[in-house]
Amino acid sequence: MKPVGQVSTPEIICKESGPYIVKNVDRMVGTSGEVLATTPTMALCRCGKSSNKPFCDGTHVKVGFTGENDIQQRTEDRKDTYTGKDITIYDNRGLCAHAGICTEELASVFRMGTEPWIDPDQVSVEQIKAVIDKCPSGALSFSIGGVDQQGQLQETTVKVLLDGPYEIIGDLEISDATPLLGASKNTRTLCRCGHSNNKPFCDGSHWSAGFKDA
Repeated sequence: MKPVGQVSTPEIICKESGPYIVKNVDRMVGTSGEVLATTPTMALCRCGKSSNKPFCDGTHVKVGFTGENDIQQRTEDRKDTYTGKDITIYDNRGLCAHAGICTEELASVFRMGTEPWIDPDQVSVEQIKAVIDKCPSGALSFSIGGVDQQGQLQETTVKVLLDGPYEIIGDLEISDATPLLGASKNTRTLCRCGHSNNKPFCDGSHWSAGFKDA
């Protein structure tokens, strides 16, 4: 029995060839924004094949799912630096879940098809901060005056993104996973389709794999 007053730490355990074991998470949000019922310990699908998504139904055994990565296909774990007059933006492509928020909301700063692809001097610092705070994967981060910045810590939540990864929000320990360079401590995305080569983190492979919740 847990001693009175002791708080259980939220944790996700990445089983090598099995599901994510989620412990002590009280808030979980589904693909339509609905709040899902939680239990102290839950098994979430990691292979992308469960018929009871987002929960595991044991299909990973039938399909021979493995948590191994294809090193040849893996996006390099590298934090690139883009220095502006008032803000420095960091980006790790190996963490990007391709949510598209940055390129859609600030196309003048995050310029697909242009090198360098990030120009920090096109808009105000506040506009850049607001968009980076929305990045679900934590691939984008920033510093001001040489000091790394972190957004305000949010309520611990596992969010199931439609046809995409799990967004892990708040102070939640991810066990058996080596953090990638520059990864945010406030928000991260974990692969849900089974195709990422940066497992357990999402690398956007659900797009090319055509992963669908249906």
